[in-house]
Amino acid sequence: MDKQTFLTRLRNGLSGLPQEDVEERLSFYSEMIDDRVEEGRTEAEAVEEIGPVEEVLAQIVADIPLTKLVKEKMKPKHTLKAWEIVLLVLGSPLWLSLLVSAAAIVVSFYVAVWSVILSLWLVESALIGSALSGVVLGTVFACRGNGLAGIAVIGVGLACTGLSIFLFFGCKEVTKGILRLTGKLLLALKTCFVKKEAAA
Repeated sequence: MDKQTFLTRLRNGLSGLPQEDVEERLSFYSEMIDDRVEEGRTEAEAVEEIGPVEEVLAQIVADIPLTKLVKEKMKPKHTLKAWEIVLLVLGSPLWLSLLVSAAAIVVSFYVAVWSVILSLWLVESALIGSALSGVVLGTVFACRGNGLAGIAVIGVGLACTGLSIFLFFGCKEVTKGILRLTGKLLLALKTCFVKKEAAA
């Protein structure tokens, strides 16, 4: 792919962004290709080193704040006529309540997921506390002449140690997975605000 084709596809993919942002990104990638050509590469090699247009678009969209995308999408393309304003006002009890309900569902789902993760980490903390106190109390019991009770409590402490190690790795992976999922959902939401057009 040559430089012009790459930049055309990039422009088409970024068509939902503010025009100044599109021009800034196009200028950046144009200079990047020119720099690599000056280093002795062909245009095709320079474009190939940058990567596929889809990956570049995904990275650009990921870097742009969601508020900026929403603001650009919400800008009226034309001034509203009086009848459009009346319809918006009259329909607001319906569309506004649906919008608030949808937002509440999304937020409550997100809070519920993070509550489960927080609960797992709290169980992990409790197991660590039980492990430490079991070993310490077992040692105290053994030193005071309660050998069997001391051994039993130390055994429980060691079992809690094993469980806490096992749970730690599970909690870590679940947390990383939820963070990755959150990132993907945010990227998907941002992509909804950027109009994708077929590459020319």
